[in-house]
Amino acid sequence: MIKLIVLDVDGCLSDGQLIYSADGVESKNFNVKDGLGITSWLKIGNQAAVITGRKSEIVKKRVTELGIGHLFQGVRDKRKVLLELLKKLDIGLKEVAIIGDDLNDYNMLKIAGQSFTPNDGAKEVKTLVDTVLSKNGGNGAVREMIDLLVTQNHQTDAFLSIWIED
Repeated sequence: MIKLIVLDVDGCLSDGQLIYSADGVESKNFNVKDGLGITSWLKIGNQAAVITGRKSEIVKKRVTELGIGHLFQGVRDKRKVLLELLKKLDIGLKEVAIIGDDLNDYNMLKIAGQSFTPNDGAKEVKTLVDTVLSKNGGNGAVREMIDLLVTQNHQTDAFLSIWIED
């Protein structure tokens, strides 16, 4: 059973575009369906973490808004951070699913219990992962991954009951 999902940001939670205003203020697009999937995943007793190579106040705000308990920004060695987090949480590699889209995610994806990449992930990542999703990064790929995991974990009824009354 997957207990923890680990999310990359640029190219997974967002479409990977970096948009700067004339004042140098950065903005990102996040998908609402991904957000609903993440909050529902957490509400049914699972955990989530974000491990990203860049630092951004926007990411910190979004992670806080979604209730994700573990945020690691500015990470060069994602595999190392992942292993430290798993040790802290007492979770095994087989109990973690990771979504990543590019070479900086490769070593982390390689050791995951289950690995995913958006449809527009790098070709090297696509050949490595267990599942290439049909959605692109920032366009519902994280939600697609969560939906697959909820079904696999036999948590569909709990997931739906958060929002749908009998």
